[in-house]
Amino acid sequence: MADRYNISRTFGNQQVAQDERTRLIRRVFASVAPRYDLMNDLMSMGIHRLWKRRLAWEAAAKPGQVIVDLAGGTGDVAALMAANGVGIMVCDPSLAMMSRGRANKPSEVKWLAGTGERIPLADNSVDTMTIAFGIRNVTSLEAALKEALRVLKPGGRFLCLEFSRPWAPVRPFYDLFSFTVIPRLGAWVARDPEAYTYLVESIRRFPDQREMQRIMEQAGFSSVSYRNLSFGIACLHRGSKPA
Repeated sequence: MADRYNISRTFGNQQVAQDERTRLIRRVFASVAPRYDLMNDLMSMGIHRLWKRRLAWEAAAKPGQVIVDLAGGTGDVAALMAANGVGIMVCDPSLAMMSRGRANKPSEVKWLAGTGERIPLADNSVDTMTIAFGIRNVTSLEAALKEALRVLKPGGRFLCLEFSRPWAPVRPFYDLFSFTVIPRLGAWVARDPEAYTYLVESIRRFPDQREMQRIMEQAGFSSVSYRNLSFGIACLHRGSKPA
């Protein structure tokens, strides 16, 4: 079980050094940035937008709060939370992704370069941190969770939307779609089939619902829970920093 979830030295099915994993993932997102949002629509048939709306609704961002969308990419989740003048900060290591999103996002969305393992923010400074489909791309899951705890205020919330393990009746169809259709879409639309092969493989290596709950609890989060979305294809994980 531990080997399956040790993502720090893997890139898809390859075993690589941690620094090499980081470099390869940066290359993936630089490559797919121009068509990333379009690919998300095609791969999920638009359902990812409903999942992200659920994440934004649970975040319940309020004016005066400090809200950070980690690995926020082109800012689509941040834009959902930036209604009513709420300030949101996107923190992402990919300048290409943020540059792509900056042109058409509300002025309330701010942009900050940083990784999940090294968030350039002060201790106890963030009310709510969200991350959507990005935590499986960090080099160290444990380090990223502890870094989220560091910057959250006591009582602050961490909301993580990520692909997970679908219910058993759905799994064969989901696997067929993932391993045959998605790489072909990557070749046709994004012109980078290898990038989307990696993204599919990274989903398979990521902890399932209960394992992710255990990992968050071990990292120090309290009140950890999760909610399956679309038969478990995606999952919304919740946790708080102890007060």
